[in-house]
Amino acid sequence: MYNHTLHPILHQALTAQGIDPAGRDNGLYIRFMANAATMRDLYDEIYAGHPGGMAAFNRLIDTLIRAHVARPQALKERDDAKQAGGHWFLSPKISGMSLYVDRFAGDINGLPDKLDYFGELGVNCLHLMPVFESPEGESDGGYAVSDFRRVDPRFGTLEDLKKLQSSLLSRDMYLMLDIVLNHTSHRHSWAEKARAGDPAYQDYYYMYDTREIPDRFEQAMPEIFPESAPGNFTYSPECRKWVMTVFHNYQWDLNYRNPSVLVDMIDTILFYANLGVDILRIDAPAFIWKQEGTSCQNLPQAHTLLRLIRQCVEVAAPGMALLGEAIVAPAAIMKYFGTDAFTARECDFAYNATHMALQWDALATGDVRVMMAAQHELLQKPYGSSWINYTRCHDDIGLGYEDYMISQAGFTPYDHRKFIKEYYAGTFAGSPARGALFSVNPKTQDARISGSLASLCGLESAMESGVEANLELALKRILLMQAHSFFLGGLPMLFYGDEIGYTNDYSYLADPGKAYDNRWMHRPVIDWGKNARRKEQGTIEQRVFSATRKLLRIRHSLDMVGDQKNLEWLPVHNIHVAGYLRTHNGRRLFCIFNFSGNRQVLGWEVIRSYGKVPDRFHDHWSGTEVAAAGENGALVLEPYAFLLLEDR
Repeated sequence: MYNHTLHPILHQALTAQGIDPAGRDNGLYIRFMANAATMRDLYDEIYAGHPGGMAAFNRLIDTLIRAHVARPQALKERDDAKQAGGHWFLSPKISGMSLYVDRFAGDINGLPDKLDYFGELGVNCLHLMPVFESPEGESDGGYAVSDFRRVDPRFGTLEDLKKLQSSLLSRDMYLMLDIVLNHTSHRHSWAEKARAGDPAYQDYYYMYDTREIPDRFEQAMPEIFPESAPGNFTYSPECRKWVMTVFHNYQWDLNYRNPSVLVDMIDTILFYANLGVDILRIDAPAFIWKQEGTSCQNLPQAHTLLRLIRQCVEVAAPGMALLGEAIVAPAAIMKYFGTDAFTARECDFAYNATHMALQWDALATGDVRVMMAAQHELLQKPYGSSWINYTRCHDDIGLGYEDYMISQAGFTPYDHRKFIKEYYAGTFAGSPARGALFSVNPKTQDARISGSLASLCGLESAMESGVEANLELALKRILLMQAHSFFLGGLPMLFYGDEIGYTNDYSYLADPGKAYDNRWMHRPVIDWGKNARRKEQGTIEQRVFSATRKLLRIRHSLDMVGDQKNLEWLPVHNIHVAGYLRTHNGRRLFCIFNFSGNRQVLGWEVIRSYGKVPDRFHDHWSGTEVAAAGENGALVLEPYAFLLLEDR
């Protein structure tokens, strides 16, 4: 909608910075005209009536223009190419890996030499875990940032990061980095100024002279890390104030009621965009707005801020996609894609964390009914947005699905969750898993699960036993989990080490800065001698790597795996078997997975209900033809087996 009061403000700002609306900057001008009124409406939802609101909005406009002017020509050209292809990030030809730079390659300068490794595997999108400056021993894995624009010397320099991005660009690869919007390190310059008594920067945080207001907040706010960081406020003796610290006492929550905070953080977002970031992972967006009397999570104002950020990115860096790291229940996560007029206009990506956890549920129980009970909600994801699908990441596995889903499958929620936790902690009799419980809440017994993909799938215990049959089953579980994730749609994101079968790394226990956090067991230091064994026939490394590579190659070859809102779950005719159908341009792919350790039979009527069945299907995984009659008129799946069946 045209806003006549806004037009002269934009015209003046564009003219002041030498923008050429009819020539080289026509794209910027068009995007501004298309988005400015919406930007202003969203901004006013939060800041209308704020005494500094108008000045901050003008500064926001200037920030977007400056970011466009500073954007390298190569990135502007890539923006144009991405926009010409529609939603570029929905392609089945993009696959990612998330990694810690130092633990994977030593430092950023070690990564260019590993690009051939990614090419061999079939990965073309790198998610570098936080690389910006954070204090040693108070970093929260890099999520306590003390300088948003300085690469931590442990990893290299900003120039090293730019060189890496240039190498990625030359190979048509993609870069994903994190930004922490919710908080800064207490050693950030803003926090240092606030601690020294500067009222302008004290307004960048939630700071209080007494416990009165913090105590009111605490009544409704849950504890994120009840074991290691109880409570949500920390006393700062230097300035004699209580500071909101939702995560750890060294992470000070930013106050987005202050529009200067928003403008400065958008400036940082666009700084990352101009480094060549293709996907920006917004850490913990659910927490960015705080309100007394609420949990301070998933509030409407948080969504308004994310929508405004999305509008700003569309104007200044339209080729960058936004990922909202909202690890919340399915109904809540859908809102991060946008609702109503902003459907598919908030975050481009969200983590499919619910489905990730449900896969682990199905693997432990050998029963897919809980997983299937969630799909009606997960299928609400709008076209034009996408999932990050994964089996493991740097974080723990939270059992974040709803109790009604468990009840619907015929289980008692408390007992079922207790079983899942004990199974993956390896304390349940007969469990092959080797993991550990993370962040146990002594009041509620809620807990999350740590452990690598391989160890949770039984590879660690199988290697200890020396029994080949156990090893075979563990490898089949690993591939079942990866295949189920890869072909679901969205962007598959491997976690480094999983592609080659790393088991838990217990060396973290010797490091005082990590020993308190057992998530480090699934964040290995890569031994490139071990990785070289991927070329030795018959080794565990070779078997896992080659199979993972094969899965990615199959995925990249099938257009129907692209996220075109073309996923349909098959009805459950066997509670141990899950299946889904992917369709595109007349092609059909039936993906069928046996989550149990026993042979299972699935009648062909499941597939016949979706139309004419050909005489034969081609199984992309085995490379064989499968007769539609099957064995005794049914499909037979061996333990932990899967099929990728296309009509022939």
